[in-house]
Amino acid sequence: MTRKVIRTAQAPAPVGPYNQAIAATGELVFVAGQIPLNPSTGEIVGTGDVAKQTEQVIANLTAILQAAGATLEQVVKTTIYLKNMNDFAAVNVVYSQYFAEDTAPARATVEVARLPKDVLVEIECIAVI
Repeated sequence: MTRKVIRTAQAPAPVGPYNQAIAATGELVFVAGQIPLNPSTGEIVGTGDVAKQTEQVIANLTAILQAAGATLEQVVKTTIYLKNMNDFAAVNVVYSQYFAEDTAPARATVEVARLPKDVLVEIECIAVI
C-alpha cells in the first residue's frame, strides 16, 4: 500500500496529531475533518453563522482536494459533525450548492457535544483520484 501525506497552505494547518489528508493506495484520499478556519489568519470564519462556517469548511476541503489532485466531484463519502442538529437544514442549503443531489456522495451527519474551537460544523471526506 502506498501512503502519501497531503498538505497545502491554502487550508488551515492541523491543530493536532493528524494531517489535512492522506492519499492511500494511489486511489483514495482521506481528508481530515475541516473546521471553518481561515487558512491565512487562523481565525474562525462566521462565528455564530453555520451557513458561513459551512462555506469556509467546503473551501478548505476543496483546497486540500486540489492539493491531492482531486475535486469535489470525486468525493465519494462525507461525514458532517454538527454542534446542533437544528442546523441540519441550513447546512444542507450550502452543501447542495457544491454537491448536486443526483451525484452527491454518500453522507452521514451526526450531532456532537463539542467541536474544536467551539465551531458549529466540521466536515471530513473521502475522494477517489
